Amino acid sequence: MPNDYYETLGIDKSASQEEIKKAYRKLALKWHPDKNDSDQAEDKFKEINAAYEVLSDPQKRKAYDQFGHAAFQEGMGGGGGFQGGQQGPFTYTFNFGGGESPFGEGDFGGFSDPFDIFNQFFGGASPFGQRQPRKPTYQIQVDFMDAINGVEKEVQLDGGSKKIKIPAGVQDGQRIRFDEFYLLVRIASHPKFERRGLDIIVEKKIPFSKAVLGGTVEVETVYEDKVKLKIRPGTESGTMIRLRGKGVKAPHSNRRGNQYVQVNIDIPDSPTKEQKQLLKKMANQGL
Repeated sequence: MPNDYYETLGIDKSASQEEIKKAYRKLALKWHPDKNDSDQAEDKFKEINAAYEVLSDPQKRKAYDQFGHAAFQEGMGGGGGFQGGQQGPFTYTFNFGGGESPFGEGDFGGFSDPFDIFNQFFGGASPFGQRQPRKPTYQIQVDFMDAINGVEKEVQLDGGSKKIKIPAGVQDGQRIRFDEFYLLVRIASHPKFERRGLDIIVEKKIPFSKAVLGGTVEVETVYEDKVKLKIRPGTESGTMIRLRGKGVKAPHSNRRGNQYVQVNIDIPDSPTKEQKQLLKKMANQGL
């Protein structure tokens, strides 16, 4: 869900049109990709322009105040379409109107070209020089572990071979900027590990006796090592235990997530005769 448009521009809901224009001018100049070279600049610039496009139009603003972002979703009016195709291992798309992208993310999210809005606001000319042609966005799926550890792939693109590097810690849905294009990364699921941002979730089954008496178990991590995990006496099924710093390393940073181990008691489907006898004794003792 997009951020609240008023919060995006840093204004109150009672802001006048002049206050909206003033806020937009300040933020658009700050986040214009020709001036700001951070990885977030283009997405932030589009977000600011989407907010301005709605709040600067009295009718759109009224609809937004009443229905929120739902007023501009598919089925609430508008139209549009997409251009796209396949090249090598990539799929790509351009959004040239309203509606939603087949990949859940269009270039401008159903709004006008943000650079055109910027140029119109500043009198038809950008103060940062001639705008460069819009880069295409390609999509690629990478293995779960490759996304964590990073990988270099050789792909066929524009009729030639090209090596691309996927940085360690890239997240699902993240867009990477290259010289000629953007790359939208989709990450395949894993049969054992679940990823939530920089954190990893994994299930560990333990016998009932260990849950009651306590002990240690070995737990795998995404870095192919095993750690010994202490189980405290009386541990309940579903307990989450944190392994600090055993999660995903953030790209271009020393920050790491954590791994969370969900401990579940393993109940045998077909207990042996001896196990049944022990359970009956425990039941008689109120356990």
